[in-house]
Amino acid sequence: MQFQLTRTQDPTPAAEREKIIANPTFGTHFTDHQVVVVWEKEKGWHSHQVIPYGPILMDPSAAVLHYGQEIFEGIKAYRHQDGSIWTFRPEMNGRRLQKSAKRMALPELPVETFIESLRQLIAVDGDWVPAPEGEKTLYFRPFEIAAENFLGVRAAQRVEYRVIASPVGPYFTGGIKPVSIWIALDSARAGKHGTGEAKTGGNYAASLLAQQEGYENGCSQVMFLDAESSTYIEELGGMNLFFVFRDGSVVTPPLDGTILHGITRDSVITLLKDRKVEIQQRKFSLAELEQSANSGDLVEVFACGTAAVITPVGLFKSKNGEIEVSGQRPGDLTVSLRQELTDIQYGRVADRHGWLAKLAD
Repeated sequence: MQFQLTRTQDPTPAAEREKIIANPTFGTHFTDHQVVVVWEKEKGWHSHQVIPYGPILMDPSAAVLHYGQEIFEGIKAYRHQDGSIWTFRPEMNGRRLQKSAKRMALPELPVETFIESLRQLIAVDGDWVPAPEGEKTLYFRPFEIAAENFLGVRAAQRVEYRVIASPVGPYFTGGIKPVSIWIALDSARAGKHGTGEAKTGGNYAASLLAQQEGYENGCSQVMFLDAESSTYIEELGGMNLFFVFRDGSVVTPPLDGTILHGITRDSVITLLKDRKVEIQQRKFSLAELEQSANSGDLVEVFACGTAAVITPVGLFKSKNGEIEVSGQRPGDLTVSLRQELTDIQYGRVADRHGWLAKLAD
């Protein structure tokens, strides 16, 4: 697979780049280049390129603008102390992109092309990967869009896969402290047989009204219940949830077709099994959350995802009241899991599961 490189004629000055990566804010500044690969029904995947970062020239009739046929991923590049650059479990992101593509009637990008696209972008924009201090990383946003100029309800016959990248710091600022979560009682993120386990923009758009309500009530994220009965906890707008009990057991909602197959979620489950912690993947109701929190049986709650890693949850709020879990102190298991996971990602401890993939020396 050959990627053609066209370097930007207007690179970000080194001093400006260093200023950006010294104090990055999530998703606001982008590197100098992007990856583009084209798919056409008659040709398959072709035209592998790395080109200057810039606007996408798009016809007003482009299918993605009218029917929302698009998917995306989120994955990070980590600089280790020796200067080398690595990423975390990219084959899982590549397979999840394929799974999302299948659900959204998009072509499935080969996993090896997905991983190589990250390497190609790092080859030209590696200087944008921050030093490891302060949990700074370079966040990749790979995505596929229906790029055919056609107004008709069918799968697009021309698709573009692109990768852009942004230097980022911690998703939640202010250190590792419990966040407050708004419970969505009047809206759902996804329904049975819908697109819930696909990483597609419509799922996130469906969460924004409740997210806005959450912000207005002092919350950082929103938690969704199942669409059929509004009984069982599913996930946050962009993260999976774990519930830790006094007896040491841990519960997380199951992958039943409506929630995202989180790669951080899968990694946390593996680390818990390494510790011989009892982990249950089962339905967990809002009523059980309230009862176990009030009785003291529930001692910790944490959310996890690529962007935020592992984040403690201290309070749930809704129009019906509040459920307090851990107050202002993050739980011991939450903190230790977060430390172990980030230590693996930044190369500070042995990668015993073979999760890291080198992008550049």
